[in-house]
Amino acid sequence: MSVSLSRQAVNRQFWRYVLPTVAAMLVSGLYQVVDGIFIGRHIGADGLAAINVAWPIAGVLYGLGMMVGVGAGALSTLSRGEGKLARARAQLGNGLVLMVLMAFGATALLWLLNEPALALQNAEGEVLALARDYLQVLLVAAPVALGSMALPFMLRNDEAPSRATQLIVVGAVTNILLDWVFIVELDWGLTGAALATSLAQLLVTILGIAHFFSARAQTRLTLADLKLRPYDAWRSCAIGFSSLLMYGYYSVVIGLHNALFLHYGDATVVGAYAIVSYLLAVYLLFAEGVATGTQPLISFHYGAGEYALMKRYIRRMLLVAVGSGVVALGLLNAFSTPVIHIFNNVDTHLIAATEHGLKLHLLALYLDGFIFCVGVIFQSFGASGKATGISLANMGIQLPFLLLLPHWLGLDGVWLALPISNIALTLVAGTLLWREWRRFAKA
Repeated sequence: MSVSLSRQAVNRQFWRYVLPTVAAMLVSGLYQVVDGIFIGRHIGADGLAAINVAWPIAGVLYGLGMMVGVGAGALSTLSRGEGKLARARAQLGNGLVLMVLMAFGATALLWLLNEPALALQNAEGEVLALARDYLQVLLVAAPVALGSMALPFMLRNDEAPSRATQLIVVGAVTNILLDWVFIVELDWGLTGAALATSLAQLLVTILGIAHFFSARAQTRLTLADLKLRPYDAWRSCAIGFSSLLMYGYYSVVIGLHNALFLHYGDATVVGAYAIVSYLLAVYLLFAEGVATGTQPLISFHYGAGEYALMKRYIRRMLLVAVGSGVVALGLLNAFSTPVIHIFNNVDTHLIAATEHGLKLHLLALYLDGFIFCVGVIFQSFGASGKATGISLANMGIQLPFLLLLPHWLGLDGVWLALPISNIALTLVAGTLLWREWRRFAKA
């Protein structure tokens, strides 16, 4: 890896890692977006609202998966950058064991908490019934939900970004085909949507694990590497903890939005929020792909003490992630109606509510990408405290806006809480990054 990262042109290396990672992230997002399209067209606003109130629970699983995948992947890459190959293998093996233990612990915990979580979001009637249908399947399949999130990150850090993309494409295509069968042909509703997603995630998990025991793996594992090492487990969790906090933050914020929308509005508004969230997720997945694709490059050059090269990769990451957000915002505002029609083109109340929410909620779309990138930059340095601090600040800043603005502005206050808090958080994250940047200038 040291040869490929040190000698190839920076621009070429950046796109070599970023393009397949972006593709993988966007394809992985199809698990949720395709579900939303099928549900919006075949079940309607109640179905969209139901899957949205179920998401805060699912977000915990995805957050745990990302924590393990990012943490173990970053540790192993740092070790390889330092030339410690045996150590890198041990850290990846530890990550796989940790992934399994996390999955079973999360399953037990979420079985206890899912009903209170639905109640806190004011879910009732048809929305509550449909959400329960979805969660019954999802919680049984929790280990594969976590695994399908963690393993692509580990593959990318194994110098296999294209293979990680191929793996996720297979899962996404499987998910689409099963959605058609279970939702359209068999009319299984949200139970069918959950089954389609879980079976696709099972396939991704199996293929991902198999990679590390094959001849294709750069960091090829043996059964002897599959040991829980408490110190490495702690370091993996510490480095990736901000990713868990990020998903925890999303879960809390989405849950609060759902509760407030059901308080000030109805299930149609929550359905509109679900569509807007899918559109936001597409951009966030792109920005996450840019950031996580660049992470191995930043980690390697940081570990090797090559700070000038490292800073060039950081500049490209920020330019592509933030610039694409500006472009996405313009396109969504210009073509909002045809985009919304992808999810539902018959419910006029749902369409109108979605158009209104999109204009307000995504006002500062590109700042979401900047904030995520800054967190990944600190993860790449192994600076878990600062990465975690950004995630905590994200929660600390947005929640007051979310709780106060609706009292003054009603539904519009709920929609506007995100962009206003993003502006405030950007000032915090930007200051931290600038201080770090100046420190490297002196190195």
